[in-house]
Amino acid sequence: MTEAVEYDVVVLGGGPAGENVVDRTRAAGLTTALVESELVGGECSYWACIPSKALLRPVLARSEARRVPGLAEAAGGPLDSAAVFAHRDYWTANWKDEGQIDWLDSIGAHVYRGHGRLYGVRKVAVTSPEGEHHVLSARHAVVVATGTAAVIPDVPGIEGARPWTSREATSAQEAPERLLIVGGSVVAAEMATAWQGLGSRVTVLVRGSRLLPRMEPFAGELVAEALTGAGAVVRTDVSVEAVVRDGSTGPVTVVLEGGETLEGDELLVATGRSPRTRDIGLETVGLTPGDWIGVDDSCRVPGHDWLYAVGDVNHRALLTHQGKYQARIAGAAIAARADGAHAVDAAPWGAHAATADTRALPQVVFTDPEAAAVGLSLAEAERAGHRVRAVDYDLGKVSGAGLYADGYTGRARMVVDIEREVLLGATFVGPGAAELLHAATIAVAGEVPIARLWHAVPAFPTISEVWLRLLEAYRG
Repeated sequence: MTEAVEYDVVVLGGGPAGENVVDRTRAAGLTTALVESELVGGECSYWACIPSKALLRPVLARSEARRVPGLAEAAGGPLDSAAVFAHRDYWTANWKDEGQIDWLDSIGAHVYRGHGRLYGVRKVAVTSPEGEHHVLSARHAVVVATGTAAVIPDVPGIEGARPWTSREATSAQEAPERLLIVGGSVVAAEMATAWQGLGSRVTVLVRGSRLLPRMEPFAGELVAEALTGAGAVVRTDVSVEAVVRDGSTGPVTVVLEGGETLEGDELLVATGRSPRTRDIGLETVGLTPGDWIGVDDSCRVPGHDWLYAVGDVNHRALLTHQGKYQARIAGAAIAARADGAHAVDAAPWGAHAATADTRALPQVVFTDPEAAAVGLSLAEAERAGHRVRAVDYDLGKVSGAGLYADGYTGRARMVVDIEREVLLGATFVGPGAAELLHAATIAVAGEVPIARLWHAVPAFPTISEVWLRLLEAYRG
């Protein structure tokens, strides 16, 4: 190892969460080093949020256009898949990170490419692709932002079948004729929507009883109905017992419980994520390799006043926007503590506390229809012991929705704490529903009283008028 190079802060992992820590600590005048083993910008930029939405947008736009009088016939043909892939490649910068490196250079951050591992207290050891070794020492903080990796289930034959994970599903250069998808998650639902729209014959195999099990039941039901209407097959309550691949390029066969077999050209496994902590030196600081890293509300690891973990790796909320939010909190806390502002260690945390990832967590599933939710579902609120009432409304009955598209199908729900009369959660399912979510997020995060929401008048004629209808239904 070379002699240690000292910085105020060392960030291990250069995805969106890690980048945002760097941005905040550099803005506070702290010297900062970033360590990244792959592409700076991380999973979201190259294999998740960005490429998946680039694939999905043409599919959703065509679907909506087909429901607009005067445009439906013009939108009846297939998508230009080459143009879709080229647009996706543009948004991933062709899987190159020069733009991110230029930005880091512009703010004075130092980038180390290679595999980083904790090397004891306040130290990170880096091995570059060329075999060079560096030790980085942190005066104030080390931040772990290594994210997660796709879980490959322990099914006989699956490793040899070379299944797709989300990475292959978002970076493929052609649509497989037949795509089998195992899982009922967001990745499964979005990629089923994308590839069915791009010409694949898609079969989704869900171990549970419905798609999108963490959302309100009607969300998964409406998405499954739309997928089926588009030609996909969605099967629930099925279990995969084995996978067989015929040679290196041949078809893949999935064996279901009971012996039934299904054949496809590619198999996408979307069955969860695990923390990328197995080989980052956690054992050198008394933590367990392969585990999630628990943190307090400033994203600091209990018992380690210098160690922080942000983003997926701390398991608070596995969403890019929440990881960036945590990074802003952690960066502010690190800067305040480095400045000697010990009051940051006293509750309440205020600007240095991550609370939105537990109370007002927003999420959008970019399927057709879109599913958007924030806060608690009805079941979650009841399990938490709240006295609640769910109020539902058919989105298709809102005048703005009817003007948006013929045959608009959707549903809205708000979950109200009937003791305090504030929203605990809201869910919207329908075309364009994602744009309804931030208003709900403000209402939940701000604990806006129902009585006050009556004075937030929705514009006419927009889909947002559903807010008025929900409030009317609540008052009865």
